[in-house]
Amino acid sequence: MEARRILSFLSGIAANNNRPWFMEHKAEYDLCRKSFNDGIAKLINRLAEFDDEVAHVQVKDCVYRFNRDTRFSPDKSPYKRHLGGYVCMKGKKALRGGYYIHLEPGNCMLATGSYWLPTNILTSCRNEIMGNIDQWLAIVESPEFVDLFGRPGQGCWPEYGDVADDAQMQASEKGFGLSMLKTCPAGFPRDYEHIEYLRMKDYCCWRHVPDTFFEGDDWLTEAVRIFKVAKPMMDFMNAVIDDYE
Repeated sequence: MEARRILSFLSGIAANNNRPWFMEHKAEYDLCRKSFNDGIAKLINRLAEFDDEVAHVQVKDCVYRFNRDTRFSPDKSPYKRHLGGYVCMKGKKALRGGYYIHLEPGNCMLATGSYWLPTNILTSCRNEIMGNIDQWLAIVESPEFVDLFGRPGQGCWPEYGDVADDAQMQASEKGFGLSMLKTCPAGFPRDYEHIEYLRMKDYCCWRHVPDTFFEGDDWLTEAVRIFKVAKPMMDFMNAVIDDYE
């Protein structure tokens, strides 16, 4: 993947987020998009070596539109400032957990799992953790998992309703969870020994990587290593989420 070229284009769109500039550089965008899509295709093949559930997934199922949906946003800039790809058995719009790569100048990352889950599914996930706490702890408190992603609340923000600033996340090297409740969720015991796992509003782990990470094809080996460590956590939650999709 030509990551340097992609990130250079994204720097340009961040500084000139308007249709005239984009149309003037549309040929460059098309080349960057093709390079990114080629990288996603290679990633799918490598993931399928240890996760056959994604072997059938096509690139179009994984990549997101570059145009922003500005209908409900105070930011009316028409284009995203990143390229992202989500490899998931049920597609990029599924609640089910998957593997995500994100290219953005100064904010490149790998992530695994599910985010922004509805309350009813979150409640089931929390119950599943309590009912199988030994299995859960063996996964998320393993030295390898903690080394790569940290512990709940590391690098995430507390709950601010529906809007949160991602500056704290961008400043962190790694994280387990994007947001957390400030207190115990309703209906759960406040004195539960492992309450930090019930306060999580999503079950996504992530790790920032340098802007140079995605250049060429060598990144695939390191990405697969990281995704393999995250997969048992994702599988634990997907067993719950699959009951709802």
